[in-house]
Amino acid sequence: MKRYYFLTILCTINFSNAFSQIESDQVKKTKTFIKVWGFLKYYHPLVGSGDLDWDKEFVTRVVEVNKLESGKDINKYYLDWINSLGNVENCSDCKNDIPDSLKFNLDLVWLDDTTLFSNEFIGKLNFIKLNRNPKGNAYVQYNMFIKNTKYSGEKIYKDSIYPSLPMRLLSLARYWNIIEYFYPYKYVIGQNWNEVLSEMIPIFQYTIDTISYHMAMRVLITMINDSHAGLTTKYTNKYFGYKWAPFTFKIIEGKAIVKDFYNDSLCLLNDIEKGDVFLEVNNESIPNIIKRKSRFIGASNEPTKLRNFNYAIFNGSTDSVSVKFDRNGVIHQKMLFRYFFSDFEYYKKKLPKIDPYKILDGNIGYVNMGVLKQKELRRMMNKLSTTKAIIFDVRNYPKGTMYKISKYLNKEKKPFAKFTEPDLSYPGVIRNTPPYYCGGANKSYYKGKVILLFDESTQSHAEFTLMALQTAPNVISIGSQTAGADGNVSKIFLPGNIQTYMTGLGVYYPDGRETQRIGIIPDIEVKPTIEGIRAGRDEVLDKAIEVINK
Repeated sequence: MKRYYFLTILCTINFSNAFSQIESDQVKKTKTFIKVWGFLKYYHPLVGSGDLDWDKEFVTRVVEVNKLESGKDINKYYLDWINSLGNVENCSDCKNDIPDSLKFNLDLVWLDDTTLFSNEFIGKLNFIKLNRNPKGNAYVQYNMFIKNTKYSGEKIYKDSIYPSLPMRLLSLARYWNIIEYFYPYKYVIGQNWNEVLSEMIPIFQYTIDTISYHMAMRVLITMINDSHAGLTTKYTNKYFGYKWAPFTFKIIEGKAIVKDFYNDSLCLLNDIEKGDVFLEVNNESIPNIIKRKSRFIGASNEPTKLRNFNYAIFNGSTDSVSVKFDRNGVIHQKMLFRYFFSDFEYYKKKLPKIDPYKILDGNIGYVNMGVLKQKELRRMMNKLSTTKAIIFDVRNYPKGTMYKISKYLNKEKKPFAKFTEPDLSYPGVIRNTPPYYCGGANKSYYKGKVILLFDESTQSHAEFTLMALQTAPNVISIGSQTAGADGNVSKIFLPGNIQTYMTGLGVYYPDGRETQRIGIIPDIEVKPTIEGIRAGRDEVLDKAIEVINK
């Protein structure tokens, strides 16, 4: 009961307000320590070498700092600590004349906070900032060929599934500082990352068992509002429940509409039909469930968050659940059976064969980008070259075909994207890359209409693919906002053998327009409706055909 009481509170209240009266001093001390520890981790040459056990420094000293009462004692403690690390040499290779345009993600103003630190300690911190570690860092590196970050030097502590309080705070400190210094989109997460730290410290202090610790991590990860960022463990699965309803659904207008079946026989047994509109689960409305669990479901934007509720509406731990649903205007209430996902034997289900490309009525080409392979491109374009339009359906995950397709669609090379990447020589600074190009000289390029279809299922490489295909001269995009998470992912390791991800590179249009959280925006917005799903129509594709025929 204690666990579920804690998780209910975690869902519904702001902990920074709940504990501000009794924990303000302790939270402030812990917060400052986490920031100092993280700064030294990425800036101090000796710490960055990896020769010290910096995790051990954390779990030992966070306890010691919190026992100190006066600001004078705390400052002396910090000075003694920083002096024990050894002298920092002048860095002739450190470039400190950085334009403000590259500092939009950098926040080191707190180094000069005289309400926290003495002038002597402030001087020490700023000297380290100007003479930081220039020779690489044991805790953060670039991935080969692509300059998103990796954190292979971090310990994962497999046996600490429910760590001690200092180790839980280490998890918070490690994640918070990685986002603080290396997340290229920190500036668009929609909240003050510094305030997030204040809010999360009490949560991590008061987690009572393994499930609540993993769910606290999930709340933290959700706060960066990144569709790449998530956390799934057997403990988070246990919270949501291992038993599933036997169907897939889409949330429209606060209702869950059955789209397809995981298992046809089990849906028949439960008298479930495609198009059934669920209104309540366990006597709770769908909007209430969404509101209650929203803090645990991460995404860059609202449509993608609703997409990610696929396991959070009907899942549970019991064999059945009470549901209320609408079938063709008649309201029904009954018990719905739930099953382990393995019971569906979904891998045995015979799915309809999907052609990578075909010609629709009216001489319209259609390409399913999630199925199309590179080896099929030449034959595809030969077959579709005389069509009056080609529809590229990117409501899926393409297979790396974008560059070759763009050569068929453009008469010349065109810029379509540019990247930003973290500067490991100056943590917190973000660097721009030159533009990326697609297409090439081609006098016989395709001259018909090009239609792009997409929605919230279009994510990452799929969004990058759209940016390249949008360079076609006669292009129209139809559908709805994409997932808003482009750029290669970076894996993060946390105590308790927890692994999560974040978007590791910034991706922009050549003119600087953002894609993170915003996604790709259609020229013509079309979203599925309850009526369309019930009728078995693909309303986005129907609109594309209508636009072509006009």
